[in-house]
Amino acid sequence: MNHIEKLALRQALEALAVDYWYEVDFNWGQDAHAYYTEDAVFTTSQKSRTGRAAIADFYNARQARGARTSLHVVQNFRAVPVSPERVDCNYVMSLYAADGEGVLPSRPAIMIADVRETVVRQPDGSWLYALRTLRPLFRDDTPTTG
Repeated sequence: MNHIEKLALRQALEALAVDYWYEVDFNWGQDAHAYYTEDAVFTTSQKSRTGRAAIADFYNARQARGARTSLHVVQNFRAVPVSPERVDCNYVMSLYAADGEGVLPSRPAIMIADVRETVVRQPDGSWLYALRTLRPLFRDDTPTTG
């Protein structure tokens, strides 16, 4: 893979991550499970969930809690091809979130996390997450929904 191909791959996978977190922030994560393989593992700061159904249950429970405003900001994105069908990614994710409808008081991020992902190419050429792990590096005392 040449330099231009690596950059294009990185840009495509960064766009996938941004689209995923947009889905979580602005659609309650109702379709977030569709970004994962059937047997994917999603580990938040509090718990691991295995499989699309468990991931869907997490986002359904998150929505059932009531109004919440969140922004997941992706920075310093890296993509390391492992094979033509697998890429390991990592980035810094800053989470701004609080219960309630916006506009809410502005505060620093409630969590800054190291995110590690394994993304696998599907037969149709699309990419799905097989693994996503959020490891908090900084946190305040605001509860997350993880």
